[in-house]
Amino acid sequence: MITQEDVCSVQTMKEEEKYALLKNVIIDYERKEANLIQILHMAQAIFGYLPSDVQHFIADQMDLSISRVNSVLTFYSFFSTQPKGKYTVAICLGTACYVRGGKDVLNKLKDILGIDVGCTTEDKIFSLSVMRCIGACGLAPAMTINNKVYKQVNPNRIARILGMLK
Repeated sequence: MITQEDVCSVQTMKEEEKYALLKNVIIDYERKEANLIQILHMAQAIFGYLPSDVQHFIADQMDLSISRVNSVLTFYSFFSTQPKGKYTVAICLGTACYVRGGKDVLNKLKDILGIDVGCTTEDKIFSLSVMRCIGACGLAPAMTINNKVYKQVNPNRIARILGMLK
């Protein structure tokens, strides 16, 4: 059985070791299609994202079509087919945040980072995403950076907040 310690040690693993670990995960989940979501979660924990090669490996190991694997991973927003940056910046676009200027904050983030939602900067420092609600409606507009909440954010504060991270 694969342990959390195995998954946590992946940063120092070679590529072939990661694939061996993923193969063991698939075996532990008995190669059942009903376990595909759990396998994808583990694969993303191992590789950091789910590139085409990993998708093909999972499909081959589970005797599934690549379109089946891809359709599951693209349906759920948690999964990523692109590498993530060191910092994941997520702006809340729930009703309260949107009404109080969340869209303006998002546009400023896009301008400063030079990327669109779902993308990562070329230097792999920042990834940009949106969330529908982070439960901080009274602090709107809000955003998170690696799950740390920043409250009452306005476009003028963005450069300073991001600058503190570099």
